[in-house]
Amino acid sequence: MASDSTTPNDPEQPFVPADFDVPRTLETDRFRLEPLAPEHNAADLAAWSGSIEHIRATPGFAGRDWPTEGMTAEENLADLRQHAEEFAQRVGFTYAVLQPDAGDTDDGDVLGCVYIHPAGEDDADHDAAVRSWVRAERAELDLPLYEAVLSWLAEEWPFRAPRYAKR
Repeated sequence: MASDSTTPNDPEQPFVPADFDVPRTLETDRFRLEPLAPEHNAADLAAWSGSIEHIRATPGFAGRDWPTEGMTAEENLADLRQHAEEFAQRVGFTYAVLQPDAGDTDDGDVLGCVYIHPAGEDDADHDAAVRSWVRAERAELDLPLYEAVLSWLAEEWPFRAPRYAKR
């Protein structure tokens, strides 16, 4: 739990407390989360670019400007580097959703992504904004991913009121 002195969306407060040990993984029998990184580029690009309509229909993604059709591997890599930098700076946390037994990444290993970011100044009711998506051909994982992440947030993260669109 966040300390009582941490005010949601307070620009003077860090997104997570300095002494908070950010979880590196979440593992279930159906998937595994790990920080999204540049080495996931090919697999990530294949996962989302083949599922654009499905992602746009996923709760939390309606009306957003991503995913962007026609994005190149170089542009995607730049995005992954940005996500990795945000993770390192502790200002946002993006995880790749992977096969639970995946070794080295390849195009088949990335099943989706989970994003954990500050809720924003216009949302005083929440202290984090969480979104997730899965590949269209693995749509059956959307609800289990949502439920696992919701529990993970409650048990392992310091947020009092995360916003995460219901499934």
